[in-house]
Amino acid sequence: MSQQPVMLPQGWEARLDPQSGQYVYINQATGQSQWEPPTQPSYPTAHPSASPPPAAPAAQSHRPGRRQYPTAQMAQVYGSGPAAPAAPGYDQVQAQQPYQQEQAFSPQFFVPGAGEQQAGHFVAPPAVPGQGGYGGYGQAQPVDQLANQFGHMNVAQGVKAPYAGPVHGQPAGSYGEPKQTHALQTVNLIGMQPDVRALDAPPPPALLPANAAIIPGPAIHPDPSYQRLTLSSMPTTASLLNKSKLPLALVLSPFRSIRESDGDEPIPVVTDAQIARCRRCRSYINPFVTFIEGGNRWKCCMCGLSNEVPQLFDWNHAENKPADRFARKELIHSVVEFVAPTEYMVRPPQPLVYCFVIDVSQAAIQSGMVATAARTILESLDTIPNADSRTKVAFIAVSDRLHFFSLPAGEQEASMLVVPDLADVFLPKPVDLLVNLAESRPAIENLLGKLSDMFQDANIVGNALGSALQAAFELIGKYGGKIFALSASLPNLGTGALKARDDPKLLGTSKESSLLQPANNWYKSFAIECSGKQVTVDMFLFSATYTDVSTLSCLPRYTAGQTYLYPGFNAARAEDALKFATEFGKVLGQAIGLEAVIRVRATRGIRMSAFHGNFFIRSTDLLGLPTVPEDQNYVIELQIEDDLKAAVVVLQTAVLHTTCYGERRIRVVTQAIPTTDSIAELYAGADQIALASYYANKAVEKAMMSSLDDARTLIVNRLGELLSVFKTQIAGSAGASAQLAAPANLALLPLLLCGLSKHVGLREGASISPDLRAYALALLSTLPAQSLVPYIHPRFYSLHNMPAEAGTIGEHGVVLPSPLNLTSERLERHGLFLLEDGQNLFLWVGHEAVPRLVQDVFDLPSYADLTGGKYTLPQLDNPMSQRVNAIVAKTRELRRGVYRPHLYVVKSDAEPALRSWALSLLIEDRMDKMSSYAQFLTTVKNKINA
Repeated sequence: MSQQPVMLPQGWEARLDPQSGQYVYINQATGQSQWEPPTQPSYPTAHPSASPPPAAPAAQSHRPGRRQYPTAQMAQVYGSGPAAPAAPGYDQVQAQQPYQQEQAFSPQFFVPGAGEQQAGHFVAPPAVPGQGGYGGYGQAQPVDQLANQFGHMNVAQGVKAPYAGPVHGQPAGSYGEPKQTHALQTVNLIGMQPDVRALDAPPPPALLPANAAIIPGPAIHPDPSYQRLTLSSMPTTASLLNKSKLPLALVLSPFRSIRESDGDEPIPVVTDAQIARCRRCRSYINPFVTFIEGGNRWKCCMCGLSNEVPQLFDWNHAENKPADRFARKELIHSVVEFVAPTEYMVRPPQPLVYCFVIDVSQAAIQSGMVATAARTILESLDTIPNADSRTKVAFIAVSDRLHFFSLPAGEQEASMLVVPDLADVFLPKPVDLLVNLAESRPAIENLLGKLSDMFQDANIVGNALGSALQAAFELIGKYGGKIFALSASLPNLGTGALKARDDPKLLGTSKESSLLQPANNWYKSFAIECSGKQVTVDMFLFSATYTDVSTLSCLPRYTAGQTYLYPGFNAARAEDALKFATEFGKVLGQAIGLEAVIRVRATRGIRMSAFHGNFFIRSTDLLGLPTVPEDQNYVIELQIEDDLKAAVVVLQTAVLHTTCYGERRIRVVTQAIPTTDSIAELYAGADQIALASYYANKAVEKAMMSSLDDARTLIVNRLGELLSVFKTQIAGSAGASAQLAAPANLALLPLLLCGLSKHVGLREGASISPDLRAYALALLSTLPAQSLVPYIHPRFYSLHNMPAEAGTIGEHGVVLPSPLNLTSERLERHGLFLLEDGQNLFLWVGHEAVPRLVQDVFDLPSYADLTGGKYTLPQLDNPMSQRVNAIVAKTRELRRGVYRPHLYVVKSDAEPALRSWALSLLIEDRMDKMSSYAQFLTTVKNKINA
């Protein structure tokens, strides 16, 4: 707890040192500083550049319950009132005001809850260096320069420089400083080997004016894993945007997981219910608003409306004393959560409800899916969110009939109720089917312990999944929640029955896209009905034969769920059981949001035009999500309707949701970027990762609505248009050219789009099953950027000759080798290589691998004794085994999400199918009908030259 500033003599100023929590006292006449409170006044000397003092403000009446801010000093800092001299920068000492000005007014504060007025001095919020962006580049001033300035000011180390307010007397929006721009560098893609290490680089920073935020600092920029734009500068006109051919879109994962291993910090939470919102556009107060009228009002940064500051905005409710406004989390952080009062609730917060619909047909029992699922649920009962002891669960087993389970509170045994009627589904019992997890724990554990054995000898082939889903919806529709549907066969009975339609003759033809569309409309209609009742459906599919993923994935798509596919699942293989159990357990333990809506607001002139992801669009700009899972991605396309006049535009994503612990909250992500009228600046600040995510969603949309060939053509055409504009408008080249110019910050975009066009979800060929394609398309449209990039551009490591530090523990965990380019030219006959795309890992072993390497890694005497396929690496007592195991483990936990990739051992001279699968990840090579990366660039170049 910091000390309170004392009443200062004339000519002294107190500034809070945020590191020590103490005040440092500045002599305004000399610039000297000291830690001890001053006792003697200091009188300023005449200064030729000092401006005359402003007139004393008119007396203001003190409103009850409001803290008063001194109008004149607020005007100097925030720009209201008459023009003032230019505010000093970080390396300047503010011009002093004559002594008479200090006597002209003495700012009075009214402390809420206190019975009398208290005199005090207003302390401007401290500036935080490094507000320019991520990774330290693009910042306003380097750290050493700031340190030198502090030395000149004789301020102790660690004391922050004062916040420099807006410069007055400048044209509107100019901020009184030269506009920062990104350095534009041009590279020739033809013949250039891409540097894949740059895929981990941060996006180009938003180069905001120094005083765009109330308190500049790195926290005013959201981490790109929460939200990122395809452009770091906003074009001022729609014509400029159209001319550039660059897409304008927002890529967001507002419920990104918090991982301590990545250094993630928890989201700041505002708990005092003081939620300041604009009366017109309904945006939330954020770091980019402006306080006016002595701090009594704030000006919205989106629509410009003046709003009243809440009465208790400057009051610390926890300690019942005045608070520092500029320490409020919503004014410092771009990502923040508000605890919402009752007016943000349509109904009281509902409990977390899970309903498990489990296929118990012959295929499900024989594969071991039922036993593995039951054991995983049993082991996850303690990790299912239930802090408020209100969580409810239900179980329905389905084959050619429905099996309900009565789980009375306090009982040790569960009883089964069978409903054979599939056409008119009803609940056989009004109570004890949906039960409190804590109260019915003994009966639940008993049921899960014997569930698989109950149906071991049934040998039933049918699967009435649609009817079971109707029953589950009727069971939990009153509360909302999540249905986990686990199916090991094609639903062929009852409501929503499906037929096998995977005609091999259609694969690789123009009609193949029909297999990627739903077989009927029932699943979409049912999904929309579920969304209206706040019910999400997650699909876990296990069949070794055709399952119609295209149709069944409609349920997660429109209810904000997710589809998980385990082709050829067999629990007798430890790798299969471990993968499913790990992923299912993580899903059950997620702290999901309930009854959520997402709305994105933006500066006037910008509107949302299209939406991609798993949700249901309730209105033109309101996305409905019955539940919000962690690490799911959404892409929103933006349009410019009116010319943008401001120097900075702001976009704000708000997620209103109920936590799984019963608390209504609003997660707000605010992002500000500067405007520009330069097409070169648009290209220099484009984000290749966000662009890849956008194009992935557009390609999925085209594949499902048109054809796979049209999706691949769209990728090539959009890239060609983009690079054509860069060539003619920026690089200054016209006509045919042997080069293919691109900005350096987009040098890897063609590689990413080449990988996208050759991805299993979009590539040309007749060897990919419709289920695998449909599942891949579902992942392409939902994976967050951190997982999407390796999914379309896998990582490739050489392990047999990796550096000595690779596989050991470094400052940031296990050290990984440097990634290689995805070409077979890197493979060596005696080598050991790792390929991974976030969903699978391939350990490639050259056929001339020395016996010592095989012995150290696989505990086998020679290469001939090694068997390919799914594999679990042994943990051996030698450095090579320990390092390889550490790298594999690090790779598995590297991506956000619940996925645990399988590990396949691929021998270079065996298993043709597995070998081809692994080599298909080397996207820079040519394979079958897929062109190499060099040929892909040549195709794009020819389109440009034509």
